[in-house]
Amino acid sequence: MRTDKAGWPLKLAAGAGIAFLHLPLLFILAYAFSTEEKSYQWPLPGLTTKWFGVAWGRQDIWDALTLSVEIAAISTAIALVLGTLAAGGLARAKFFGRETLSLLIILPIALPGIVTGISLRTAFGAADIPFSVLTIVLGHATFCIVVVYNNAVARLRRTSPSLIEASMDLGADAFQTFRYVLLPTLGTALLAGGMLAFALSFDEVIVTTFTAGQQETLPIWMLTELIRPRQRPVTNVVAVFVILVTLLPILAAYYLTRDTAETAGSGK
Repeated sequence: MRTDKAGWPLKLAAGAGIAFLHLPLLFILAYAFSTEEKSYQWPLPGLTTKWFGVAWGRQDIWDALTLSVEIAAISTAIALVLGTLAAGGLARAKFFGRETLSLLIILPIALPGIVTGISLRTAFGAADIPFSVLTIVLGHATFCIVVVYNNAVARLRRTSPSLIEASMDLGADAFQTFRYVLLPTLGTALLAGGMLAFALSFDEVIVTTFTAGQQETLPIWMLTELIRPRQRPVTNVVAVFVILVTLLPILAAYYLTRDTAETAGSGK
């Protein structure tokens, strides 16, 4: 009985924390339907859906959205390849400096985004690489790799070595073992890691600010439009879309790996 009584205050505190974190998102959703153009009034003076039509007809929004999806897709593809290879090399092999190398791999997601952005901008400037879609992709890949790596290495460390040994004993070569044994085992972990990486890349703004140059992704477009009072309702509509695009992959990744607790390092 004492345990049950102690549980309710904890649940109440957790609920209050969740409400504190997500209440601003509900305000964004509400203001996307507000009839007021220039200011944020509460309660809302009226409700309308016209801003969704305005946002749908804006070509600049579509251009920014297309660029964001393109960058997120390429960054995720790079992260899936490099993150899986890094996990395969570090999951079971034991050598001097392995923990240090693992720390270096996960460091980009642990550092503040502004530190990563400044570092990348300095590196690109020193290498005389012009800022373009390529520099944005490289910047996003630095933290997307971490997400895939964490999911893949967790799954590999939970996989019994006897499966690989049995495959090799039965005559399978390294490629066949990877295709028929490891890849199916890693499937949901890689899918979850890829979804999380896509979501992180799609809504990234800090690193993008330092690596974009003249390119304008959807988060950068939103940041620019916030200083224009008449564009606030449209910006809120786009923000609702970004929330959905970001939330759905994260929820899917959670449900894919909730029984194995392998979505480590999913926040940035």
